[in-house]
Amino acid sequence: MELHHLLKGKKGIVFGVIDSHSLAWQVACKCVQEGAEVVLTNTEQAMAIGQTRQLAQTLGAPVIPCDAVKMPEIESLLKESMRVFGGKIDFILHSVAMSQNMRRHKSYTDVNYAYYNTTMDVSAISLHKLLQACMKSDALNEYASVVTLSFIAASRFMETYGDMSDAKALLESIVRNMGGIYGQKKRVRINAISQSPVITRAGQGFKEVHYFHHFAEQMSPLGLASAEDCANLCVMMFSDYSRGITMQTLYNDGGFSQTVMSGKFIEFFRDTMEGLNTVNKDRK
Repeated sequence: MELHHLLKGKKGIVFGVIDSHSLAWQVACKCVQEGAEVVLTNTEQAMAIGQTRQLAQTLGAPVIPCDAVKMPEIESLLKESMRVFGGKIDFILHSVAMSQNMRRHKSYTDVNYAYYNTTMDVSAISLHKLLQACMKSDALNEYASVVTLSFIAASRFMETYGDMSDAKALLESIVRNMGGIYGQKKRVRINAISQSPVITRAGQGFKEVHYFHHFAEQMSPLGLASAEDCANLCVMMFSDYSRGITMQTLYNDGGFSQTVMSGKFIEFFRDTMEGLNTVNKDRK
């Protein structure tokens, strides 16, 4: 794709890079290609098992560890990032999510509530903490842009997505409420992107991810939106071309969220059923 240097001169923080399959990594690369300077951040534990530091070296980007649920670490991240940048911050990607209930395949009606509370804290409340810290330290420039990654299960029933559905619903509520307040305070824009399913390390916790990936491909009029599509949309949202957009959940999903039934899926379902009927006849 042709580069337009949409982020020339802008400086931002990218949460959540753990390996080259991370959506956050795709976003970080695209931001740098479009002229931005970035700081990468993740927890020390995540970086110990991932490739955050190695990947950051390929971009010439500094890495500042931060546990997004711990306010002192968030405050330290913002302070150190502003020191590195020599000024305030223009954009932030919040790509932070984790559910022990999903990893342990706990059903929604049998969650461990200690895990549940952690899911809420890591996957949603961390955004609130981050924005509150930004406000108190005046870390963001006017018209800065904060983007978080959501999922359609925030507003639709999706069995086996478990407590992450609640976390994403809370996340989108924080986007609206903080977006309204921060927009009035300093014209800071806060939005969520609800992405097509992408096979990432985090996505593996959703045990039906491969089946859902195929289902969504058949149901989406445009097909699945790729990780690169997500990165391109983030760049646009971080740029000055989206200065009038805030408090929104943008569905980057090939039309999946607006589709009841597609011709592609009808054909797939018909072929599948005809195949099953043939197998059943042969057994008889």
